[in-house]
Amino acid sequence: MSTLRSRIIGTGSYLPERRLTNDELAAMVETTSSWIEERTGIQERRIAAPGEMTSDLAVKAAEQALQAAGIAAWELDLILVATTTPDLIFPSTATIVQKRLGADKTRIPAFDIQAVCTGFIYALTTADQFIRAGSAKRVLVIGAETFSRIINWQDRGTCILFGDGAGAVVLEAHEAVDQGILSTHIYADGSYLDLLRCTTGVSDGGSRVPGGDAQPQSTDARGVQAMLEGFGYVTMRGNEVFKRAVMALEQIVDETLEANNLSKSDVDWLVPHQANIRIINSTAKRLGMSMDQVVVTVERHGNTSAASVPLALDEAVRDGRIKPGQLVLMEAFGGGFTWGSVLVRW
Repeated sequence: MSTLRSRIIGTGSYLPERRLTNDELAAMVETTSSWIEERTGIQERRIAAPGEMTSDLAVKAAEQALQAAGIAAWELDLILVATTTPDLIFPSTATIVQKRLGADKTRIPAFDIQAVCTGFIYALTTADQFIRAGSAKRVLVIGAETFSRIINWQDRGTCILFGDGAGAVVLEAHEAVDQGILSTHIYADGSYLDLLRCTTGVSDGGSRVPGGDAQPQSTDARGVQAMLEGFGYVTMRGNEVFKRAVMALEQIVDETLEANNLSKSDVDWLVPHQANIRIINSTAKRLGMSMDQVVVTVERHGNTSAASVPLALDEAVRDGRIKPGQLVLMEAFGGGFTWGSVLVRW
């Protein structure tokens, strides 16, 4: 008997042109390029241009995914955008994307999902439920962030980590016994609020205003910080977040495999959230996987929050690493705390 599943039929991604290297950051805060790379694995990250909004990144990634899927935007039944840095507090970035893609003519539902770095996993889970329930046949899922807008560029503990970007997938209902999304698993624990959060202070919020130019256009740290005065920014207790992330991801890996009666050796590819190379290494070790089976982009992208997993996925699909029939495990951990996984038979 066939089962209605969500199959990924197209992927896409977009990165802003501006590269911010470790050497440039070393001129802004007390650090060195080698210190950053040793602790995080990051060498550079992308920064959105002044006036470039989260929706701009999302639309470009979506257009690639739609092209790869071979469908038009008006053929979609739902648009989901996972983001922590929307253009505006309202309307949702998803509705802005809907209009710019030309999908407004069919008036399909569109909404944002906010689960920080786990946002794309949450959004995939939501899309999968719509498809399994028969409420949608094709869903566009986007993870997009302009995290540079909420970073304190004088805080060495956070400014070295984050970057901007967007990734997208198109899901389609498909009748198959063992293909497409096999299972999703999501969790949250709000008791750890203060370990990773954005401070208050943003009056209008989002990537458009008021902090649209609060990003490093030069190595003048004082000038950058002046633009941040009065606005919210990311704060993190890194060591504690690291410990919780490792424990949560180890648990979710075991749960995902057990739910599908699979062993660790069955997984062909791990596509993890690109937060820190040490966390990625820990998860791969838990699976008994070689790093050759792990999609790693953190050295070039940094932590792009909700965009992290789809950016990495698109790269591995387009360069041919991920092949039909292979088992792909995606997982992420983020502020909230939130964490989750998606297991896909490609």
